Amino acid sequence: MIRTGTGYTLGAIVERFGGELIGDADVVVNQVAPLSSALSGHISFLTNPKYRRLLENCRAGAVILGVAERDATDLPRILSDNPYAYFAKVSALLNPRHAESPGIHSTAIVDQTAIIPASATIGAFAFIGKGVEIGEHAVIGSGCHLGDGVEVGDDSLLYPQVVVYHGCIIGNRAILHSGAVIGADGFGIAMEKGRWIKVPQIGRVVIGDDVEIGANTTIDRGALDDTIIEDGVKLDNQIQVAHNVRIGAHTAIAGCVGIAGSAKIGKHCTVGGGAVILGHLEIADRVNISAGTLVTKSITKEGTYTSVMPFSAHQDWLKNAAHLRHLDKMAEKLSELEKKISELERKQP
Repeated sequence: MIRTGTGYTLGAIVERFGGELIGDADVVVNQVAPLSSALSGHISFLTNPKYRRLLENCRAGAVILGVAERDATDLPRILSDNPYAYFAKVSALLNPRHAESPGIHSTAIVDQTAIIPASATIGAFAFIGKGVEIGEHAVIGSGCHLGDGVEVGDDSLLYPQVVVYHGCIIGNRAILHSGAVIGADGFGIAMEKGRWIKVPQIGRVVIGDDVEIGANTTIDRGALDDTIIEDGVKLDNQIQVAHNVRIGAHTAIAGCVGIAGSAKIGKHCTVGGGAVILGHLEIADRVNISAGTLVTKSITKEGTYTSVMPFSAHQDWLKNAAHLRHLDKMAEKLSELEKKISELERKQP
């Protein structure tokens, strides 16, 4: 791999990630940028045809394009079957994770039974409980709290102020953003004589490898069995995952989604922002749920599902909403009319 200063040559990038290079292989890029503001040291990308016009005046050193866009510009370019994923790899190459200095900060509170390798980093005022096991090169940010018996895998990164309750497991190469809470009690309560009784939540949260969890996202521990987040899952900010939920491998869920208890979501699914999935439902693999959708029944076949009523002018929306209240009566009337029409047709000579 040939690296030039703080950048990479296009030839070196293609050598690492593949793709077809058209243009000068010795062009050096040192940062990514959008088409509209990229300069000579930048590499940009195009995935949406509606932005093709921006290529006309683009001053980037190079661009990443889909194979079908081969002739869309004279700029040096890398062609890929998946230009957005290619761009993500290049961006990661040019913007590597900040290297932390291994060691335990003097203000951290670390139980003597915790297992912490010399390659790990423990930030200021972090708390590490009894029997905690931390993997090689893991980073525990300032103010994090790891309860007793927590396991954190190799190369995982916990940003400041992440809380992981006792007994929970985090896999390798996980990223947990600030404010995430892993393993709080699920919402388990039982009614007796007009009063709520708390149901102890004795399960764990088990998180697989290569999972990313956004800021202020909460994942509750299981009531009896574990809450499971499988490998490669990506969770955005401010998501609520209730107790005993299972999220299948490589599923991506956008911000402000609520998933009620014991729901099972398949592999390679996507869930749009603000969607709600009710409890004890099962979602098949490769299901795409649109933003704002309320899922009230299990989904057994892959595909895209939407339940959002399109927005409209407020007065029009009020009229339509009023009609919705009477749909059942309207359906009954329609059924009666169909019967009458059928009777009239039978009477005709």
